Amino acid sequence: MSTAPQQHTGDDMLEADYLIETPLDPARVADVMAGEQSSGTFVRVANESDALRARSRATVLRIEQLDAAQQPSLPNAWLARQRTTGPWRRARVTLSFPLANIGANLPTLAATVAGNLYDLGEVTGMRLLSLRLPAAYRARFEMPRHGVKGTRALTAVRDRPLIGTIIKPNVGLSAAETAALVRELCEAGVDFIKDDEVCANPQHAPLAERVRAVMTEVRGYRERSGRPVMVAFNITDDLDAMRRHADLVEQQGGSCVMASINWCGFSAIQTLRRATPLVLHAHRNGYGMMSRDPALGMSFQAYQTLWRLTGVDHMHVHGLAGKFAQSDVEVIESARDCATPLASADDVVLPAFSSGQWAGTAQATFDAVRSTDLLFMSGGGILAHPDGPAAGVTSVRQAWAAVQAGTPLPVYAEHMPELRRALEFFGGRA
Repeated sequence: MSTAPQQHTGDDMLEADYLIETPLDPARVADVMAGEQSSGTFVRVANESDALRARSRATVLRIEQLDAAQQPSLPNAWLARQRTTGPWRRARVTLSFPLANIGANLPTLAATVAGNLYDLGEVTGMRLLSLRLPAAYRARFEMPRHGVKGTRALTAVRDRPLIGTIIKPNVGLSAAETAALVRELCEAGVDFIKDDEVCANPQHAPLAERVRAVMTEVRGYRERSGRPVMVAFNITDDLDAMRRHADLVEQQGGSCVMASINWCGFSAIQTLRRATPLVLHAHRNGYGMMSRDPALGMSFQAYQTLWRLTGVDHMHVHGLAGKFAQSDVEVIESARDCATPLASADDVVLPAFSSGQWAGTAQATFDAVRSTDLLFMSGGGILAHPDGPAAGVTSVRQAWAAVQAGTPLPVYAEHMPELRRALEFFGGRA
């Protein structure tokens, strides 16, 4: 009995856009991509029937020819062995993958859209640009437990950005010294404090000891002021340790934990999400190696789509006029990606701005995103303020007050000494 090929619809397919570079016909390469990542290999194999291919094979939806490159972006031994030369054609390719091949399996989803494609001999450039998922498929994965609304509720911050900082220096402070700094920052009015990504469980300040010391100060401040402060403890480790430390943070009255997601992996973050009710702050350190070459890796839209399926609540996007390599355009697009629903308004995540941020970058940030649904973190911009960390927190809060009032920062700073000092000190270094 013959079986009619399955007719795929939009609800049982996901779409992925790629930038490819090749000396070959882009249409041929797109077909190779579709076969390699679904039902095929470089030759037709036994039992690979027409019905199987119709059911399981990815489809090439679109090919848009782009300007050619003058030289190959990446070395390629396969092409060299065949003495294949340019021109190096570039194209934007859209593939459609059957979800039945993947299921609700995030590592396999990532392997499908961003796996062996990077190793194909036919290409000298391969970049995953974007992903689009059916709403029903997105619903099979973890949702943010808190996201924007929940984070605002836990910090009691409304109608303005959350003002945060990062414990600096990132190594060297003892648990007691960290707790003393946290107390000072709380008293100064900060909303959010996070560990640095390279300070998780060091010998000089073991995480369990640090959590207890810091939360003693946070609880004390909350009792005195009635104002909660969120601390993102860096629990990056093996999965058992992360769950154990998340439990401790919860027992101590904490509300947030942080993980370096690229090094923990999709499965670990998914499992952590299911194990804890705390806010998950996703630190993307290492993303640059996936994104900085325009002909390799993946763009942030695709990256954050995959990671949002783990149920994280916050995503780092870097900062405007910051210290890192990303352009302001990329930072702005990344923040907008975080605020764009994958399927519903409930699955957006809070964009976390950081890297070289200070009072003087508040206006540019608001002008770019036209929203205050963001976490604005200043490490050195607060802790290196010439009048101390408390003045640093005050200067950033004053800057955002000026922005929201529509008053230029220099004008607002005429009666705000902390902001004025920040503009003089950090502005001269910009």
